[in-house]
Parts: sequence; C-alpha cells; structure tokens
Amino acid sequence: MSAETPAAPGQFSRRRLQFRSWRGTRPFWAGLYILLAGLPIMYFPYAHLQIGNLTVAMATTAGAGSLIIGVLLVVLGISVWFQKHIRTFAGVAAILLALVSLPVSNFGGFIMGFLFALIGGAMAVAWAPGAGPQPEVAWAPGTPQPEGDVPPAGDHTPGDGAHFTGSDGVGEANDLSGTSPLNGANGRHSAG
Repeated sequence: MSAETPAAPGQFSRRRLQFRSWRGTRPFWAGLYILLAGLPIMYFPYAHLQIGNLTVAMATTAGAGSLIIGVLLVVLGISVWFQKHIRTFAGVAAILLALVSLPVSNFGGFIMGFLFALIGGAMAVAWAPGAGPQPEVAWAPGTPQPEGDVPPAGDHTPGDGAHFTGSDGVGEANDLSGTSPLNGANGRHSAG
C-alpha cells in the first residue's frame, strides 16, 4: 500500500467491530489481567534497579520459581482468551499461583502481580457466556400483539388449583407449602 492509496473506507470500523464481537464472547478482561500478572512476577527477580548510583539487585534463590509462575500466568491468560471452556480451571490456577507468588517472588511482584492474578482469576471463574439473541415472533396480521411477557403455554386450566384469583383479581401462583385454603389443608401438615 503506497502513501497515495487511501485505506479502504470503513476498514478500521469493521475491524474494531470484529474485535468487539470476539471480545464479547470470551472472558477477555480476565485473560488480560492474568497475562499482565505474570509480567511483574517474572521481571522483578531478574531486574537490577538503579536508584541514583545505587544498584538494587532483587535476585533471589527463587528466581527460577518466579520465572515459572510468571510464564504459567501468561500462558493461562492466553488460554482463557482462546479456549474459554477452561476458564474455571485457569481462574482457580491463577488464584493459586498468585498465592504461591507471595512467598516465592518478592511478594508477588511487589503486590502488583499478585493483585492482577487474584482479580483476573476471580473474573475468569465468575464469567459466564451471554445468552444468544432471542428470535422475534412474527404475528399474523389482524391478531392483537400482547403487551409485556407472554406466559408459557401449558395444560393448566383455571380450576385445577395451579392458579387462583386473588382478592385483587390477578392470578397468583399457588402456595407450595400445602397450607392453601383452596386445597383444604387448613394450615396442618400431614406425613404421608
């Protein structure tokens, strides 16, 4: 593509909407938080921070453990994005790795990695796929369309005790405790 050729109109908007659609069908933010949690946990044990002329090396004997925890968190974050059916396992594993990172890797990457992994893991466990779009019912011309929710069709008749008319004239569900005046229980329960 040369500098003179303009980009296809709407290309950016189309890609943005595709990404939004992809992101909406999976625990995207949970995966991002888990992925970001691995970075400080991996980085700080191998970093040499300069404070003026003072070099602070935070390398510990658990540097390999920190690297393993960080890599596992990054892999879990990517796995949550592309394999959403393992979200519960990945969320619990991220929470456990966050707890293990506290003593192993400089207080969980100076608490940053710990908090990201804890929040991301909880979000992954709590995420549930959304319901698909409801099909619209086509009404025949000339028939009145109901207002509000339509009650489900069933084989209940008004006299079978499934519904009774309350004092305000509105149908109410039968009391499931068995002490309704309509069934003659009179407030007493019988065993048998």
